[in-house]
Amino acid sequence: MEQGRFVIITGMSGAGKTQVLRTLEDLNYFCVDNLPVMLLPKFIELSRQTPGRNTAMVIDTRGGDAFSSLVEIMDEMHANGFDFEVLFLDADDATLIRRYKETRRRHPMEKGHNSLSESVLLERRSLSDVKSRATNIIDTSHYSNARLKEEIGRLFGDENSAPGMLIVVQSFGYKYGLPLDSDLVLDVRFLPNPFYEENLKKLTGNDEPVQDFLNRFPQTYKFLRMECEMLAYLIPQYEKEGKSQLVISVGCTGGQHRSVYIANNIYNYLRLKSYRVELLHREIKQKN
Repeated sequence: MEQGRFVIITGMSGAGKTQVLRTLEDLNYFCVDNLPVMLLPKFIELSRQTPGRNTAMVIDTRGGDAFSSLVEIMDEMHANGFDFEVLFLDADDATLIRRYKETRRRHPMEKGHNSLSESVLLERRSLSDVKSRATNIIDTSHYSNARLKEEIGRLFGDENSAPGMLIVVQSFGYKYGLPLDSDLVLDVRFLPNPFYEENLKKLTGNDEPVQDFLNRFPQTYKFLRMECEMLAYLIPQYEKEGKSQLVISVGCTGGQHRSVYIANNIYNYLRLKSYRVELLHREIKQKN
């Protein structure tokens, strides 16, 4: 099997390394943050034992004095024929200082006596040799989160990467609690309840008699039309902001009839629009 990609992420503190690592996780990379430099050779040996697996790790000045040996270790990796890439994230000093002030985190180069601007300068000097060996350099000074995610996808995505945002449509029953992973919650308890029809009580929204019952009411059609129009507007906005997963939860009282029917219709609509979508019926799964 072909060797997977091996990416070392480094660069200026505050330039976006954490976000890049999260994006690579979404691209099915095995990711490690703040790996001690001296463990890199051992990690390389382990990665060679799992061919085909893409790997990424952040190694930066948080490692202290040992970080200075990174260049030497990378040169040894090259000499031993190990193929890897180095992604260096940078930003201008003003942007880095502003980001640190906003987060109020301590800079790794701060020694208790130097200012934030001096810490940034010290780090930039310590990274000059590493930067000169970088395969890719990204200046994130004027990048939004969505733009950075898009750039990482362009550089490191492949045919096995997740093709865009995943939309999960799930039905649930309010009596069993709201799904904690919900991004959008649609309450359909206003629709007539098939539960009170003796011949429908033991059926679900997957069954044709329940579907026929709900289709008799104009509010069912009107609600579906309005929700599909809303999603047609919202989903591109979420994609534009770089969201990797959107969970749409549709709830009725017991999660058996109305929510299942509406979730099925939303799922079918999104599939027709060629979105990557999954369908779950929480309470039906629990019952079975």
